[in-house]
Amino acid sequence: MTDTTGGTPTPAAEAADAVSPHRQTCRSPAAAPRSWHSHPWRRATPWLFLAVPLALLVTFTYVPVGNMIYFSFTDWDGISPERNFTGADNYQQLITRPELFRVFLVSLYYLAASTVQIAAALYFATILSFDLRLRNLFKGILFFPYLINGVAIGFVFLYFFQDGGTLDSVLAWFGADSGHAWLGDPESANASLAGVSVWRFTGLNFVLFLGAIQSVPGELYEAAQLDGASRWQQFRYIIAPGIRPVLTLSVLLAVSGSLAVFEIPYIMTGGATGTSTFVIQTVKLAFQFNKTGLASAAAVVLLTIIVLITWVQRRLVPDEKADPV
Repeated sequence: MTDTTGGTPTPAAEAADAVSPHRQTCRSPAAAPRSWHSHPWRRATPWLFLAVPLALLVTFTYVPVGNMIYFSFTDWDGISPERNFTGADNYQQLITRPELFRVFLVSLYYLAASTVQIAAALYFATILSFDLRLRNLFKGILFFPYLINGVAIGFVFLYFFQDGGTLDSVLAWFGADSGHAWLGDPESANASLAGVSVWRFTGLNFVLFLGAIQSVPGELYEAAQLDGASRWQQFRYIIAPGIRPVLTLSVLLAVSGSLAVFEIPYIMTGGATGTSTFVIQTVKLAFQFNKTGLASAAAVVLLTIIVLITWVQRRLVPDEKADPV
């Protein structure tokens, strides 16, 4: 920058000329650092974190399900490398052999037990959500059975219900008849096994309900107490609407679990005396009678029934966000 009158440049003008190129360079968009928001790797970052979980999900869930569906259309015995395609013959056998579906009647015992289980868990969760003495001790007692391994539970109650076992000894103390074989006939055996499932899984529902109840804002309870609301009114108008999503989830798990019972009856009776469930029957078809194709078809049918029941239940009871405030 020079003097417009033709004179020599002033010191201020020389300083401005020396600084101005540097300012122009700094303001140039070509020299600005590239932002991370516009970097190509930014869009790929979430998929990098999801790569391993998705790979495990596909490998251990979707691929086995796909193989199971494929095996259901073959006569594979589970051992031979030969797999002859038979079309829908396995599904036709399932439909034309009513004894294969008769085992679903056993699930009614576990469905009734699930109703008792949910009611007991909801009752104890409601009671222990209030300020009571030793409530933490009772919480641990209720949840402890769920922490025990299912195989150990099966063997413990196998000795509990056997002839002359723990239950008969306790009944003898009170002068009751102890000559009944608890696992000897279908009615008492299924009722006993369903009772074991109630003892084991009540703690899981109890924890779910207790967490949902404690998530309800405490101001609602205080306002209800000031208005003179009783415990029942607090449960009906505050707790029940607040835990509706968790209650729906528990009912869904109860229905699907009743159809897929396996562990306890398989260990305690092996499916004898009319206690065989659909899953136990499917396992026997695959590993005892070497009819893997038919067993795969039965597994596909069970999966379809559970998905259908889940869909119907979600349609009848839509998922709504609870907001009691």
